[in-house]
Amino acid sequence: MRTEPGSPNIAGYGGTHGSSLGALAVQLAALERQVFDFLGYQWAPILANFLHIIIVILGLFGTIQYRPRYIVVYAIWTAVWVTWNIFIICFYLEVGGLSKDSELLTFNISRHQSWWSENGPGCVRKEASMSGITGLDSHSYISVIGCALEYRYIEVMHSSFQILIALVGFVYACYVVSVFTEEEDSCKYLSTDSLAQILLIFFFLLLDVHLSRMSCHQISFPFSIHVMW
Repeated sequence: MRTEPGSPNIAGYGGTHGSSLGALAVQLAALERQVFDFLGYQWAPILANFLHIIIVILGLFGTIQYRPRYIVVYAIWTAVWVTWNIFIICFYLEVGGLSKDSELLTFNISRHQSWWSENGPGCVRKEASMSGITGLDSHSYISVIGCALEYRYIEVMHSSFQILIALVGFVYACYVVSVFTEEEDSCKYLSTDSLAQILLIFFFLLLDVHLSRMSCHQISFPFSIHVMW
């Protein structure tokens, strides 16, 4: 469905409603991931998720308010977001020399791992104090048993889902930009055509007034001029 020139949305209220629902789904997926990254003190993913949420809001604003540049920014960010999630997948699958036990995602601030490492489906967390050591600085061994699914695969599934959403968002962003560009070109064409018609009508009006003021013997055209309205 094609919109009128200058319309601030794609296909009326239906297009805006669909864009809002899509952006809401993306936001919910990002917020869900942000919560679990906060619980696991994964500072690098926390920052990435925060930027992702901001740019998704920016892209939605560009769609509703007819700002193609904002949508282009979102489209570029989706490529960065896909790259980041591919890195997360490689990190947890230990591809390319990466190790899931490293402190890379916590900026070497702490030794925390993914929240799912101790709270995954079916996981039982057991804590045993070290014998012979007392006081405030005493440590304890923590063991996790009975996990139905290893935590790294949960993180891989999260990242794969984010990649899928990002690819759909990229395709939709390209479609919206193309529609907006087509509408802008249409508006420019209509504006130029309308201006030419106005100038032509104005010319014939002046010509008609000039001829009406001339006497009959002053007009010696071999043909008659008819102004068609």
